[in-house]
Amino acid sequence: MEAFLNPKESAKFIAENSKDVYIGDDGVQKVAEMLFDKVIEKEFSVAGWKSHELNPQATNEDAVNWVFLADALNFSFWSEHEDHKCLVKYKGKAYSGYWSLCAAINRALDEGLPITSASYYATITLEQVKHVFRSDTDVPMPLLEERHRVLNETGTILLEKFGGSFLTCVKKSEKSAQKLLQLTVENFPCFRDEATFQGRKVAFYKRAQILVADTWSVLEGKGDGCFSDISSVTIFADYRLPQVLVHLGAMKYSDELMKKLKEGHMFQSGDKLEVEIRGCSIWCCELICKRLLDLYKKKGEDIRDKINPVLLDYYLWDYARDHREDMAGIPFHRVRCIYY
Repeated sequence: MEAFLNPKESAKFIAENSKDVYIGDDGVQKVAEMLFDKVIEKEFSVAGWKSHELNPQATNEDAVNWVFLADALNFSFWSEHEDHKCLVKYKGKAYSGYWSLCAAINRALDEGLPITSASYYATITLEQVKHVFRSDTDVPMPLLEERHRVLNETGTILLEKFGGSFLTCVKKSEKSAQKLLQLTVENFPCFRDEATFQGRKVAFYKRAQILVADTWSVLEGKGDGCFSDISSVTIFADYRLPQVLVHLGAMKYSDELMKKLKEGHMFQSGDKLEVEIRGCSIWCCELICKRLLDLYKKKGEDIRDKINPVLLDYYLWDYARDHREDMAGIPFHRVRCIYY
């Protein structure tokens, strides 16, 4: 394996050399000011993660393995048509997007299927995958064949290297977010979210980083999940975060890029414009976090333990879902891949 790539350093390099995506200093300041009073609220804390009804409430090995499964499959949930999408009904409520995956996992567990067990999904068939992740509309969950491959691959690796449990990886990381990130990327190929930009290899590691963050959250930042370096994890560069950053004025697209987005252009993972969007999103959020810390410092408060890119990502992702109609004029970039 080559030298481990750092998403934060990659993002800085991309932002410094980006031609079609710009980070606006005034916008960064505006977002930091908007969030100023929010960071002391529950939703801007590690406790906010468990306020989502589909997330596991326990802090045990089963909960950690639920998180691993969800983040192994945490990719490509956007709909071709907003009014015609994959929905999964669970306990009387219909869920879309990423939550449709979580609802399907919980539905399978309630039906007695050990879907979070590596020994089960290492050998799961495509037909079984189609059943477990079945939609309650005529629109199927995207990329089911790829999800099947990821399940077989990750399940087999967990069994062969880690005794069938992701908690083994967590313990091996010795309470270091960076060590857990490296362990994940080095051992599980489907988490290697990398590209080449201006002749240099760059990394985003969206799903690997969100796996580290969700592990921290499900374990409530305690015990094996007490990662002292959690703030070294960046935001998770997907298709919703850039949209909300542009909506809030922290990021701006060139006219040419905006035209492509409005035309519904389908990007490939690793395209120059796609790399710029993702890299600038990460660096933009690093700057927002820094600005927030500076604002509190001026008040004589040190709240480094309350502000980090993980919590900022959680907050902005929820904001994006809650303000979808307001953001309708800002198109998200379309990519179908296993990385996000």
